[in-house]
Amino acid sequence: MHLRLDLHSFLPEFVIVKAAKTHDSTEAKELCAGMKAGEVGIFDKAYVDFPHLNILHKRGVFWVTRAKDNMQYEVMGQHTSAKGKIIRDIRIRLIVDKSSKAYPEDMRLVEANVVIDGKERIMTYITNNFDWSPNSICDLYKARWLIEIFFKQIKQTLQLADFLGYNENAVKWQLWIALLTYILLRYIAYIQEWAFSFPRLFTVLRGVMWNYYDMIEVLKCCGTAGAPIRVRAAPEHGFLPGFTPI
Repeated sequence: MHLRLDLHSFLPEFVIVKAAKTHDSTEAKELCAGMKAGEVGIFDKAYVDFPHLNILHKRGVFWVTRAKDNMQYEVMGQHTSAKGKIIRDIRIRLIVDKSSKAYPEDMRLVEANVVIDGKERIMTYITNNFDWSPNSICDLYKARWLIEIFFKQIKQTLQLADFLGYNENAVKWQLWIALLTYILLRYIAYIQEWAFSFPRLFTVLRGVMWNYYDMIEVLKCCGTAGAPIRVRAAPEHGFLPGFTPI
């Protein structure tokens, strides 16, 4: 399943469900077709395809991703000086003939020390935006991990780890039904101003599904003890502290 997730609403915007016969980058163009100028696309390096990145750039769409280990380039100059966790912030140009023809423009490379699972690692990001601070680029890519939270929610909460059938049609039906169920649950959470976790919402509604209860009253009395937990993550608060300018 290839999915474009809106990180502000935490809702899927476009989904492709198909057999795993093609590389991720093959689906990137279709996934990003609906993106508008000024929007930001964040994706893993598996989706890196230089002709597609050039199309996004020409459409005015900003993108942030990780550089592949074998990417060959020449340094055109330093963009900002290194400080803090930032090791390098440079302007680069691709030098392999095929890649340079696919993406002839300069791009920006930011190399930084990033803490992952309690350990510090060097991560290399590339982007077509030259206005954001290097720290904002790192924070933007960090926000990409929210898609892993989304997949965890639909796999564990909606029990997509087990399938009722294993032919292609059966798997597709179960995936689409799970996505529709997720959207309906999120809509219920929105109209009822549910302030607690998504798994608890699912558990509460599943427990009373075959009973004649007022859903509003049920949700009012089925919160959790202690401080409330948000149904969705809020990347605009947690990861994007003001898009600090250079």
